[in-house]
Amino acid sequence: MGKGYGVSGYTHTQKQLDDYANQHNPNNHAYWDNLDNHANQCNPNNYAYWSSRYCDEEDDDD
Repeated sequence: MGKGYGVSGYTHTQKQLDDYANQHNPNNHAYWDNLDNHANQCNPNNYAYWSSRYCDEEDDDD
């Protein structure tokens, strides 16, 4: 993709265009799922935070 201004029908399939549109539309579940996933990965009290890291920082205390 270019400079972050969206996607182009010249370089992406229709499915890719639809997925992009869904993830940037607040009336779509994919938009909110993406935000929830991001929030979970930023929260150290959530399993997704630890599973999104390469090393298991939770076991370092042992």
